[in-house]
Amino acid sequence: MRILLLAAAFAATPALAQANPQIDYPAFQTLTAGVAPARASRLLAFDAFKAEAAKPGTLLLDARSSDAFRRGHIKGAVNLPLTDFTADSLAAVIGANPDRPILIYCNNNFRNNVAPVPVKAAALALNIQTFINLVGYGYPNVYELADVVDFNDPQVEWVKG
Repeated sequence: MRILLLAAAFAATPALAQANPQIDYPAFQTLTAGVAPARASRLLAFDAFKAEAAKPGTLLLDARSSDAFRRGHIKGAVNLPLTDFTADSLAAVIGANPDRPILIYCNNNFRNNVAPVPVKAAALALNIQTFINLVGYGYPNVYELADVVDFNDPQVEWVKG
């Protein structure tokens, strides 16, 4: 009997998941599949990442938590936690130009594996979610740090909180 109840609950889940018009998992899957080729061409080695970050008008966006950002970040980065992404909050941080170059990094770009950058599960790295969200909100000019670096390296220009 218990197995039948569990089976009934799982069978009902897809219908319930689609009942909320504010959640669209199939659209997320389509967005993710569409973003993959663009992301593959937007991975920058550290030197190229730093060169792009130095260009006027480029935004270096740190989507980690506010607490993690306060405890340490790359010099010049602006913080907007991924959990706070909305059309309005992104427009306030990015500005009026949706084509503005945006550079992103996350915990998994640092080999230190200590607070404030403990390594996350590779498939759940914040860069992936941040990239998908930015493109999904209409910002196509996103670039991601490809390398794993040490935040103690002076070239990283890590700002400790």
